[in-house]
Amino acid sequence: MQLNLKRPLAIFDLETTGLNITNDRIIEISILRVQPNGTEEMKTWRLNPQIPIPEESVQFHGITDADVAGSPVFKAVAKDILAFIKNCDLAGYNALKFDIPMLTEAFLRDGIDFDLKNRSLVDVQNIFMKMEPRTLKGAYRFFCGRELEDAHNAEADTNATYEVLKAMIDRYKDADYEDNMGTKSKPVVNDMQALHQFSSHHRNADLAGQIIYDDENIEVFNFGKHRGKRVEDVFRTEPSYYDWMMKGDFPLYTKKLITAIQFRNAGKQVKM
Repeated sequence: MQLNLKRPLAIFDLETTGLNITNDRIIEISILRVQPNGTEEMKTWRLNPQIPIPEESVQFHGITDADVAGSPVFKAVAKDILAFIKNCDLAGYNALKFDIPMLTEAFLRDGIDFDLKNRSLVDVQNIFMKMEPRTLKGAYRFFCGRELEDAHNAEADTNATYEVLKAMIDRYKDADYEDNMGTKSKPVVNDMQALHQFSSHHRNADLAGQIIYDDENIEVFNFGKHRGKRVEDVFRTEPSYYDWMMKGDFPLYTKKLITAIQFRNAGKQVKM
């Protein structure tokens, strides 16, 4: 089937030095850009993370320090990556929890304001876990009827994610889903905005899910002693909490968001 796209869709996968959004680095990124007319283009970048790759990560993806020694750093190719995904919606497997925050952090670290506003973000894993809780390898076997060769190779995983997304839209186009409130719907449709809504576990305000939206679309903390409290209220009554977060080990995008909220409290504006 061909995806019903209103704008290009960039399906991507990262291999990294580890799973810490703030401290780990990207060592490989593969992006499959699909145009609304169905044409496809794949690009892969192997990167030097400038930090050692832990052995446990090497065991996972097979990429060693020697493999990346002669590769460019992220900053050298960041503008090329940004141009390739310009005006694209984004999709990936576990993208909302890991790949999108990791990529955003890399851009912000190098001073590039990666704009996620007005992009649909489709997490194929979240759709799959809600409909059929499996791994990507299991999803590929289940939906595509084939075994996934070279699992944990960024390009193989990216292509598999694309094939699974198309197959699950076919399979679940008339399937009922019942949420925790008992509401039934048919949410898996060939529309990126609808899939963006369905593949999101929470209504995240930031990418890490540490700040979410309440029922009135106001940002609230989703962690720590102020969980469930509105961010703007906490910053008014406890200004030091903003300073603590800005100095803490939080992702740059989260710091960017709380700065916007702080400026909003002061009657100013900051670009998100």
